[in-house]
Amino acid sequence: MAAARVARLATVGDDGRPHLVPVTFALEGERIVTAVDHKPKSGAWLRRLRNIQVNPNVCVLVDHYDEDWTALWWVRADGFATILDGEDERAPALLAPLVAKYPQYRPQPPTGPLIVVQVTHYSTWSALPTSPT
Repeated sequence: MAAARVARLATVGDDGRPHLVPVTFALEGERIVTAVDHKPKSGAWLRRLRNIQVNPNVCVLVDHYDEDWTALWWVRADGFATILDGEDERAPALLAPLVAKYPQYRPQPPTGPLIVVQVTHYSTWSALPTSPT
């Protein structure tokens, strides 16, 4: 999961509607960190942030697709999200793994809000056969 380049973040708003977006991410212990970065967006206070404010339960999915279906896998992390302002004193330490993972962030690290997911449960699946026991 840690080496994957993109994840999908699922949130649910107060209207009960799910919202799914691709995100860059980094693992920090049992936490997943993503941030609102400089890529073009519809505004600074995105729906994912508004959803987390009313319902902090989130799901992060990382998967690998291959035409060889024996190579397929996915990892789902369920947890509770917290939003930190980019000016929060914890932001630099939380951003460090994200900046280290993505060279695009080195000249311009994310300055927007951070989403920190405290993972409470992992689910995994792989098409690789398991060895007999």
